[in-house]
Amino acid sequence: MSKIKAFLFDMDGVLLDTETVCKITWERAAREFGIENIADAFRKCVGCNRNDTEIILKDYLKDKVEPKVFRERTSELFQVVENESGLNKMPYVDECLSSLKSKGFRIALASSTRAESVNRQLRNAGIIDFFETLTTGDLVEHSKPAPDIYLKAASSLSLLPEECVAVEDSPNGVRAAVAAGMKCIMVPDLIEPDDEMKKIAWRIVPSLKDIDSLRCLFE
Repeated sequence: MSKIKAFLFDMDGVLLDTETVCKITWERAAREFGIENIADAFRKCVGCNRNDTEIILKDYLKDKVEPKVFRERTSELFQVVENESGLNKMPYVDECLSSLKSKGFRIALASSTRAESVNRQLRNAGIIDFFETLTTGDLVEHSKPAPDIYLKAASSLSLLPEECVAVEDSPNGVRAAVAAGMKCIMVPDLIEPDDEMKKIAWRIVPSLKDIDSLRCLFE
């Protein structure tokens, strides 16, 4: 069994409370365009990059609006919230990252969000310096639940997947990490773990604070 050397963090819903904002902006855009059942589409798209989001949206938007137009509208609404109110960090983010780093673990990011937004949001949150590398959604063709982003993130550290632990909140993210051959800690945000998640996630914990108590398993 390989020794764990790194933690690869998702961003949205794990480090930053962006998924709450996304859900609100999707609901607002859906009302503008007269779209129903947007909650189902949102759930399926959590953890996906732009391309895969637009593919999923086709089944829900029908002929009312193009997926790209809908997605761009949600981005506009998100930007308004970010500019006016900023984005909150999830509980215990700083404590978790500081503790892991102090123990010698390497830390990287594996987020389906595009690089421009990732850099801005992590910098504004004051946590970007914790991350050795940033692997983002615009660097891979297929986002979560495909394993691409986690394989690329591990490669960016010159590590094997089994030497990394992923930290995720969404089912798509957990699926991606497991498909890449990594242990995955699920910290649920908007989507509660179902039987599938309970089976494939290595651990499910209530918050980032609880990751600290698992460190002994990696040492």
